[in-house]
Amino acid sequence: MADRRVVVTGLGAVTPVGNTVAESWSNLLAGCSGIDTISLFDPSAFGVRIGGEVKDFRPEDHISSKELRHMDRSSKFALVATKEAVADAGIEMARECADRVGVIFGTAAGGVEKVLSQQQILLERGPDRVSPMFLPHFLTDSASGLVAITLGAEGPNMAVASACATGSHAVGEAFKTIQRDDADVMVAGGTEASILPVIFAGFINMRALSSRNDDPKRASRPFDAERDGFVISEGAAVLVLEELEHAVRRGARVYAEVVGYGSGNDAWHMVQPRDQGAGAAKVMRAALRDAQRNCGLAASDVGYVNAHGTSTPYNDRFETAAIKDVFGEHAARLAVSSTKSMTGHLFGAAGALEAMACVKSVESGWLPPTINYVTPDPECDLDYVPNKARQWTPSAAMSNSFGLGGHNSTIVFRASAGSQS
Repeated sequence: MADRRVVVTGLGAVTPVGNTVAESWSNLLAGCSGIDTISLFDPSAFGVRIGGEVKDFRPEDHISSKELRHMDRSSKFALVATKEAVADAGIEMARECADRVGVIFGTAAGGVEKVLSQQQILLERGPDRVSPMFLPHFLTDSASGLVAITLGAEGPNMAVASACATGSHAVGEAFKTIQRDDADVMVAGGTEASILPVIFAGFINMRALSSRNDDPKRASRPFDAERDGFVISEGAAVLVLEELEHAVRRGARVYAEVVGYGSGNDAWHMVQPRDQGAGAAKVMRAALRDAQRNCGLAASDVGYVNAHGTSTPYNDRFETAAIKDVFGEHAARLAVSSTKSMTGHLFGAAGALEAMACVKSVESGWLPPTINYVTPDPECDLDYVPNKARQWTPSAAMSNSFGLGGHNSTIVFRASAGSQS
């Protein structure tokens, strides 16, 4: 078993269902949808006009106007969520060794809005008017760099980019960074601000999105027989991971322990998952093997799976098949839910937000529901915690994330980390 155990000591979130962890978690348990008609641009010309926007976002309450001037919206989400998570963890850099605190922060798209706006300036006003500051602020590593600079964190720092698995990979790689003794504290998360016309047009033409424009809050319906696509959303989520003894020494509150991580690729198709979720099953097994090595956890110890659950015909069917393949008879006893039914799909931030949901489930003893579950699908026949939150006896929880390009990631958390050996 691993000597260096890793726990979660801080959480932060800016999401379509709340601008803090407390607000987001409360609304998830209440089954509140954050999906509505798009307001960030005029969607009237588009066949899909709904999305999961962050509402009433006021970054100026947290970030100076000088810093805000050049930042992409995705970086603003990242910094605000990080400040909440670090405050929640009680990390004070003056007391910590800066080179033992690192950051792994991912995004699927990065500062697309920055590129588009500066391209427009180039075309309309000429090359001399393009901002020199747009270059460091559109990169996929902008958020990870800004977070490190803001915190003064001098340890391992990188950006992860693996499409919709990004946030999960960021948490998993941060976990491994602490395990191998390259850091004592890691700030891990994902951020996304992709509610942009060109991205909408691409996904509409791919026929990937739900088109329930007249009923947006019921549009995302994972595992339901009448699901017709996912909903584009935005936001950020952050987890502070910490080596257990380090956390205990400073009296930190422990939410849960990270015990397993699996990463892989379908090596099959840029858009479609491998038949029957074979790639998804492989990373779930890898995460369970890792958990077995780290703490002796067995597959039968897992009580909850926060599914990737995008509300697309292929994903939900194949993920169900993968869960049944991995867990066998135990699959019938698992609670499985998709918080995307309420948040929509946050792309690079989705895996971090769903990892946070697992941590809160383990800490609180409550499971968020899959809302809009009305018509059962014979090929999706697990317990999806339909429509209402449920109490449970916290054990281990698994978070699945699968992305375009075949990227797959799974993380396993367990309860009561501080008292287990």
